[in-house]
Amino acid sequence: MGMLSEFKAFIARGSVVDLAVAVVIGGAFGKIVTAIVDGFVMPVVSLVTGGVSVADWKYVVTPATLDATGKQVAAEVAIKYGLLFQAAIDFLLIAFVIFLFLKAYNRLREPEAAAATPEDTLLLREIRDALKSR
Repeated sequence: MGMLSEFKAFIARGSVVDLAVAVVIGGAFGKIVTAIVDGFVMPVVSLVTGGVSVADWKYVVTPATLDATGKQVAAEVAIKYGLLFQAAIDFLLIAFVIFLFLKAYNRLREPEAAAATPEDTLLLREIRDALKSR
């Protein structure tokens, strides 16, 4: 079997197509959640923190260096932990919404039918009940 035909067989599998659709939808969903976080959640957090944007939180290792004219000679070196905090909030919200979606999906699924009791078990129960009644 040639590589091209193997590749066609690989792509034609349903699971690969399902995975591709999931990745595309997940990417779009991530953008929606990021917009919600940037537009609604982070402004509320900024109000709580005194108007400072979470994305601007940083630890300055070395401040920027300016010359006599006020022109920047060396850029500041900073650890921007606010961006990590914002990404963590994005992740938690995406995970929570996926959890809620799966919970609703599982609730909508029809429960599986209970397996029928085997005939020999029913007969044994009848014998047991008959022996108890004597």
